[in-house]
Formats: sequence, C-alpha cells, structure tokens
Amino acid sequence: MFDIFIRRPVLSLVISLLITLLGGLALFQLPITQFPDIVPPSVTVTAHYTGANAEVCAKAVATPLERAINGVPGMTSMTSVNSNDGTTLIEVFFQVGTDPDLAAVAVQGRVQTVIDELPEEVIKAGVTAEKEVNSMLLYLNITSTDKAAGEKFIYNFADINILQELKRINGVGLAEIMGAREYSMRVWLKPDRMAAYNVGTEDVVAAIRAENVEAAPGKSGESSGRKANDLQYVLRYTGKMFEPEQYRNIVLRANPDGSVLKLKQVADIEFGSLTYGMVSKEDGRPSAAIMLKQRPGSNASEVIAGVKERMAELKATSFPPGMTYSIAYDVSRFLDASIHEVLKTLMEAFILVFIVVFLFLQDFRSTLIPALAVPVALIGTLFIMSLLGFSINLLTLFALVLAIGIVVDDAIVVVEAVHAKMHNEHLAPREATFAAMHEISGAIVAITLVMTAVFVPTSFLSGPVGVFYRQFSLTLASAILISAINALTLTPALCSLLLKPVEHNDNPG
Repeated sequence: MFDIFIRRPVLSLVISLLITLLGGLALFQLPITQFPDIVPPSVTVTAHYTGANAEVCAKAVATPLERAINGVPGMTSMTSVNSNDGTTLIEVFFQVGTDPDLAAVAVQGRVQTVIDELPEEVIKAGVTAEKEVNSMLLYLNITSTDKAAGEKFIYNFADINILQELKRINGVGLAEIMGAREYSMRVWLKPDRMAAYNVGTEDVVAAIRAENVEAAPGKSGESSGRKANDLQYVLRYTGKMFEPEQYRNIVLRANPDGSVLKLKQVADIEFGSLTYGMVSKEDGRPSAAIMLKQRPGSNASEVIAGVKERMAELKATSFPPGMTYSIAYDVSRFLDASIHEVLKTLMEAFILVFIVVFLFLQDFRSTLIPALAVPVALIGTLFIMSLLGFSINLLTLFALVLAIGIVVDDAIVVVEAVHAKMHNEHLAPREATFAAMHEISGAIVAITLVMTAVFVPTSFLSGPVGVFYRQFSLTLASAILISAINALTLTPALCSLLLKPVEHNDNPG
C-alpha cells in the first residue's frame, strides 16, 4: 500500500514540504498568549441613577434588569453591585467558548425590553451593555514635568489625543483611563442657603435644564410661494453654557418684590472634573493611567509592539513640552521571557535527541533521517493548531517539547527495520525498505492509534481545566499523527535514498 512512496520519493518529499509550508504559514497567523483563554466571557451592564443610594438602585434599577437578563442563551451566572453613588453594575457570565460580541448583543436586547420600567433619570443617563475583556496587556502612565499642566489637563489630553489613537490599533480590545476626569461644570450646593431660601435640588436641576439647552432657532424671512423675500436670516443661539459665570447667573426664582434668586446664591460653581473617585500619581506627580486589554484571538506581542510604536509617534508629534509616558506593566516582558525559555528547551531537547539517536544508530546517514522527520512533524503541528483554534502559549509549546521524544520513535523504528533487513538478508537499501515497510507499516498505524487514544479522551473535559487539557493533549496527538504520516511516506523514501549497503565480509580475519 505504501510502496508508491518508496518508488516515487519525490511524492514523499512534496507531501512533507506541503506539511512544512502549511505549518510555516500558520506560525505567522497563530495568536501568541501566555496561557489559553480559560476565563468565561462576561458582559457588564452599567446604569447610573444620580442621587440614589444603594437600596434605591437595587429596587428601581437592578431588580428589573436582572429579571429581564436572566435566562439569556449561554448564561451561567449573574452578579450585581449597587453603590451609594447611584451606580449599578450587573455582570453576566457565559459558558467558555461563547462569542463575547454575540453575548453583548443578546444582553443589550434583553435590557431594551425593560428600559421603560426604569426611572427617567436612568434612561436619560443611558444603560450600557459591554463585553468584558480579560487579557491584560499594558498600563501606561501619562505625566508632565510642566507644573502648569494640572491634573485635569493631563487626564483630558490623554482622553482626547491618546486614548482615541490607541483604540484604533488592531488587537486592542479595551482602552480606558482609570478614573478619567473629563471636564465638567461642578455645582456644589449649600444646604443651609437652600433651606434659607426654601429651594430644593429639584428646583436647581429644573432651572439648569431649562436654561442650559442646545436650541435650533431656525430662520427668519423664508420666502413663501406667493412672495419672494430679498433677505433671509439664519438665527443663531449661543447654545449650552461653557463659563462658570454663566451658570452663576442662572435664575432659580423671581420673588414677588421684583428680586431674583440666582444659582450663585445657593451654590458654588467651578470648572472641574466629572469624578474624583480615583487618584493616580507617579513619583509624586499626577498621571493619567491608561489600561489596555487584548482582543481575543490577537497576537499579544504584535499588539504591544503596535502600541509602543504609536505612543512613540504621538510623543514626537502631539505631546506638549514636558509631557511624557512610561509603561508601568507590560505582559510581553513575562510572555517573551517564558516563550524564550520554552523555545530554548525545545532546541536543547532536539539536540539531545539527535545525539542519543546518533549514539544508538552509530551512523550519520541513519541519524539524519529522524533529524529531518522531527521538524516536519513539529512544524506541521502548527497548522493543525490553527485549524483547532489554538494559540501559541506555554502549554502548546510544552506539548511540542514532549512531542520531540515521541515523534522521533516512528522514524527510528523504520530506520532500524531497514537496517535489520540489510544486515540479516543482505538486501540493498531500496529492497530492504520495501521489505521492512511490508512488515512494520501495520505496526506504525497501530502505535499511532494507541498513542492518540491516550491523549484524545482528555480533550473532552469541560470547563476551564478542560481548555488546558484540550490544548495540551490535541497538540501532542497532532504531532503523533503527522509523525506517523512521515514514517509511512518521508522516512522510507529517505531510507532508500540515503542509506548505504552493508558490507559483509564472509572470510573474517
């Protein structure tokens, strides 16, 4: 059955070259991560109810949302957190392997079904459903040595000029500033003054909403069908307020005596930040801490290289004098160091196997055959890893290290069988290869089936642990299968071409 590969060695070489080529192409397409993605995907629903405490948020916001979200396809569990600042966070967890984009769409659809049951303030603030990205990449700190550049300026410069650029980099799944302080007009109410003037918070909110609007006043002098006007005026409106003084002069109430009550009489107004819940400093200087997470299926090393390259360009072209950045956390440092050590072990294992085979066979030509077969099996495994959706991580690389000692056995079995035929039956290498393959081809297939039967069942384990077992076992099984293909195609062809006839001396001494 396999004689054709001996009679046509070019066919065997083409098969091996094709396997190697496919594996080489897959090498540049496989994502690189430190470990497989075992964290169940999750979707976070965020709602804000200004002025409400945790109890009110739980009753008015969390309860209807949880009732609607519960039972979404693929969901495993759900947790909710309500805080006294009016924020409600609901995190929905899904089964491992669920597409996070589809999960986010499904959750958002459930949220929309109960949006009318939520308080008006919550609807106006918006209810968002976003997928949670768990693969951390980088922490960037943006700082400035210029004392005139305050905390608000650094935060907002990073938000406007840096964050938007980083989000466009291929492979970045999430980019956000920790505790971002967007520019906001802060109105700090004075309870004692409000009580004296008999003014409530609802009155203040209503007055601000009434005067701080973006209106469309339209046109004046529009021509009619009966008469054309020579002049037409487009009316303009100043729009929303942007100066603290404008807010201070907002009229809250007109008194019967003709006086007016203005906002500045019951509150302090300043141009500040939206939130003050988090403080970030580096070496005592205020900093904007940017967190970057990896998109599933991307190459961590390439994404980090792209981020560093883009940050260098922004620093050279957009940063004001004195502003710089530093990298507080970089997963590629651990990733590159780990993969480097595994690759080093891979090379050492290959060299040791090569030496052991040479000492065992005592012939360089015979040693060269397993040495050529092993790389084909290892590189070809990368192609199967790509088909299975695996990544290059510490587990799959460790499996390849162990595979070296396994895949070399098939080639050694063939070489030893050919040597035995040449020595015992005094056959030429070509005839010895035919005879040996007739005897051991069935054994090679049987060995391959037994070895794969050892590893494949573990791939059916479920859960996060099952992901580890699946990637490790199927990587090993793939290498064993390709090694068997080599033992039935490439190795016999090389034996018939490279081995020399054994010289026999019938009259020794």
